Amino acid sequence: MKHPTMHFSFAAALLAVALTAPAWAALPTGGKAPDFTLPATLGGNTFTFALADALKKGPVVLYFYPAAFTKGCTIEAHDFADAIDQYKALGATVIGVSHDDLATLQKFSTSECRSKFAVAADTHQTVMKEYDAVLPQHAQYANRTSYVIAPDGTIVYTYTNLDPSLHVQNTLNALKTWKADHSGGVTQ
Repeated sequence: MKHPTMHFSFAAALLAVALTAPAWAALPTGGKAPDFTLPATLGGNTFTFALADALKKGPVVLYFYPAAFTKGCTIEAHDFADAIDQYKALGATVIGVSHDDLATLQKFSTSECRSKFAVAADTHQTVMKEYDAVLPQHAQYANRTSYVIAPDGTIVYTYTNLDPSLHVQNTLNALKTWKADHSGGVTQ
């Protein structure tokens, strides 16, 4: 007979590994990114974000995060805000998406995103589901998943990990690689 605390400890350890281990986003690189339009905010000002319109300007870094004002999501928002000039130099638009309502995101946009990039409200989780970016343990939240989408709508990079520490560096590296491959080797 198994000892109850041993079973619990094993389950707790398994859960800890599942929450910290990287996983791959379900949408494959090389596939087409689903088009979407969502209410969004930048610097507290609301607008409609349309992926198709953003792609006309260049690549898009689309990142999903579980919830505004939580520890990991705040860290990630700060990291994206700090790196926004690097994204702009690569011609990229950054957009964050969560299930939060627009009123919450207006505050998050100005404080944690530092009015540097837009965040969009996917309150019905339509886009999260289309991008297979739903947190398995809590389906009402997005998983921490980042995509780099080329201007033609092709997904060129995906990364899923609840640890926010590598999303910015990984997407910047993917953008630099994509840009080098599509500009004759010249990077900015």
